[in-house]
Amino acid sequence: AAGGRAPRTPQEQILCELFAEVLGVPRVGVDDGFFDLGGHSLLATRLVSRVRATLGVELELRSLFRHPTPAGLAAGLHDTGTARKALMPRPRPEAMPLSFGQRRLWFLQQFGAPSATYHMPLALRLSGDLDRAALSAALADVVARHETLRTVFPHTAGIPHQRVVDTAEVPVPLTVRAAGEAEMPALLRAAAVRAFDLTREVPLRAELFALAPDEHVLLLVMHHIVGDGWSMGPLARDLATAYTSRRGGGAPAWPPLPVTYGDYTLWQHDVLGDEHDEDSLFAHQVAYWKDALAGLPEQVPLPADRPRPATMSYGGDLLEMRIDAELHASLLELARRSGATLFMVLQAALAALYTRLGAGTDIPIGSPIAGRTDEALDDLV
Repeated sequence: AAGGRAPRTPQEQILCELFAEVLGVPRVGVDDGFFDLGGHSLLATRLVSRVRATLGVELELRSLFRHPTPAGLAAGLHDTGTARKALMPRPRPEAMPLSFGQRRLWFLQQFGAPSATYHMPLALRLSGDLDRAALSAALADVVARHETLRTVFPHTAGIPHQRVVDTAEVPVPLTVRAAGEAEMPALLRAAAVRAFDLTREVPLRAELFALAPDEHVLLLVMHHIVGDGWSMGPLARDLATAYTSRRGGGAPAWPPLPVTYGDYTLWQHDVLGDEHDEDSLFAHQVAYWKDALAGLPEQVPLPADRPRPATMSYGGDLLEMRIDAELHASLLELARRSGATLFMVLQAALAALYTRLGAGTDIPIGSPIAGRTDEALDDLV
């Protein structure tokens, strides 16, 4: 539920509307708390982006935790910084640099032998009548829409750059083969681990396995250098939209994307500045993390159930557990009372457990983040 006292200033009115939009509720009162209404860190990031675009101010995420109501935020907006440069289409240089995330993954790819460590496979069971021609055309539509899916990474004198392949030069990325149900796990595994040559091969593969005339499995394999976990949403939505249109005999009539990944790359370099300039935002952020991570143990002494291998194998497993509704509600209530999110509570519990198991109190815990700090990026692979 949401409601309460009505806004008294234009800023309070705007913030109430932005809260309601991000949280998906009909209306928000000025004294309603963002996290009380179901907000979490992902939604908080989206709210910060909306505030930047609408009010032209740079709101720190921590400000939302300190002042989680429209009234509280409005009172402190005069202390925020000017919004950073807007993300928008911009002219391309002759050699397009890599984003910093791409540079990291490119280095890791060059550093070791070709492997599937950074492959992102997605297998979809398709039951019913399948129009293969429409599916192939839909894949081509998606590849044309998202530049990253047709980007290769050649390098000159060890310096990589992005080269977006023209749509006409990209073959329709769909191979079809007959398969039996029993052999599917092995076939999917073999297809998912086949390495990409990032210097000349587009980093998306699609294979269709025909189990029967009305039963198929579609495997999409994307390299992490061009997509992240969030990307799976836009990828699946656009593929479904394009398939529906192609099956109906037409091309998808989707609105154009506001920016491309190339625009984001240039914007990121512009905002962070020259890494060799000690006054740049890049240098300040590196200095912060060097200080924050200084002195971390090289190995956390956890009581493992088997010896640590001499060489990293990347062999992992998944252990599922259930949290019942009553415990879940109690965790949410603890988070609300603490001015935190459910993620923060669970991370604190994990750290406490590690400490009890003998890991000490200086424990590096990593987690993936969305990294989507501008709403123009929401629908981009």
